[in-house]
Amino acid sequence: MARYTGPKTRINRRLGAQIYENSGALRAMERRDAPPGMHTRPRRTSNYGLALREKQKIKHYYGLGERQLRRFFDNVTRKKGNTGEELLMLCERRLDNVIRRSGFTKTRPQARQGIAHGHFQVNGIKVDKPSYLLRPGDVVTVRNRKNLLNLYREVSADQAGEPLDWVVFDPETLRATVQGNPGPSDISLPVDVNMVVEFLSR
Repeated sequence: MARYTGPKTRINRRLGAQIYENSGALRAMERRDAPPGMHTRPRRTSNYGLALREKQKIKHYYGLGERQLRRFFDNVTRKKGNTGEELLMLCERRLDNVIRRSGFTKTRPQARQGIAHGHFQVNGIKVDKPSYLLRPGDVVTVRNRKNLLNLYREVSADQAGEPLDWVVFDPETLRATVQGNPGPSDISLPVDVNMVVEFLSR
């Protein structure tokens, strides 16, 4: 999606989940977890509204635009298996998601910014597209520049990455190796993807 620059806490409160992970948004979510707006009253959301909210979770969490989400959906509908799970597993293979979950960065927007600025390489070649899909055998590294190596070594030391069965991360060499494809248990976003599949199938 076009880079979202608005208040991230507002999105978290509207969608009822910790979509954006920066510390300010998380603290604000703890203080006020009700939907944004004045004098909001609880009311029953329609099935369309519920499905739209689940779709927005995927778009904001993985940084997808509408066209890219539709393209991913068209891709997975031609595959065998659960369409919803296949869609999320395809999103999990994005370069920015792997960089975040491995422990290079603290948030996905931070990962996207680093990729766009040319900080990362895949198999020794600079990649500046956050949507790049990784395959088994790919190796993600930080470009061999002292300032970048110091930056990401400091960030990765401050916070631990999420344990992944399909990616091995070495914090000493700042090297992430993709050993396979993600499975249903590797999906990190709590979302009712079946509602999203029904919504996109209309």
